Amino acid sequence: MTPQDHGAAVAAETARFVTAVQDADPALPVPGCPGWTLADLVRHTGSVHRWFTVLLRQRIQEPPRSRDVDLRLPEGADQYPAWLADSARESAAVFAEGDLDEPMWAWGADQHARFWVRRMLFETLVHRVDAETALGLAPEIDPALAADGVAEFLTNLPFATLFAPGTAELRAENRTIRFTRTDGEGDWLVRLRPDGFGLADADPDGSEVAADATVRADAAELLLLLYGRLDRTAAGVELAGDEELLAHWFAHSAF
Repeated sequence: MTPQDHGAAVAAETARFVTAVQDADPALPVPGCPGWTLADLVRHTGSVHRWFTVLLRQRIQEPPRSRDVDLRLPEGADQYPAWLADSARESAAVFAEGDLDEPMWAWGADQHARFWVRRMLFETLVHRVDAETALGLAPEIDPALAADGVAEFLTNLPFATLFAPGTAELRAENRTIRFTRTDGEGDWLVRLRPDGFGLADADPDGSEVAADATVRADAAELLLLLYGRLDRTAAGVELAGDEELLAHWFAHSAF
């Protein structure tokens, strides 16, 4: 997917989010985010939009020294959905202002402006799913978008120690976990080393490297599994290989 595709998907996912919550009880608990209500969820997502938009507008070249942003948050939680929609419109305007392939500081692997658009997309998508699940709806995720989200998650997780400290424990003596999509093309091999972990390079001759453990599911299930929104015992998830390695991964990969 291109940065433009990601930008369009941010708008679409936000619109779905707003539609789901606009007439809902802001005090409704959100199981996917323990301790949060729908109001908390919407406020968080809109705040992320506005924070990332500020970073994108400035094309920062080093880590920001402050997270202070004028959120223009309305007083009443019943106005949060409209505020979230406005946040997405502001983001879309910034996406269109410049070249998203320009160099820019980012906390993840991709040091370009496009990193923030892609990150905003999956932050929005997962929380849209959280909202719909809390409301008793059956969330749907486009399979191609979900596969892109799996790749984004696994690419950036090694850099997330600051806000996901458990990832520092993802170490092992050259152990591998393969995540495979069952509803289309998509295969990701993660290698745990004594000094860290990350996606492994493809074998030069094109052969498939045997993994110590495997996780198979459709793209949407893989995405929700990686984000902790789906239990690995769910019916659509197939696990094989080293059970202790898989338990170690899921215990320390929370994002």
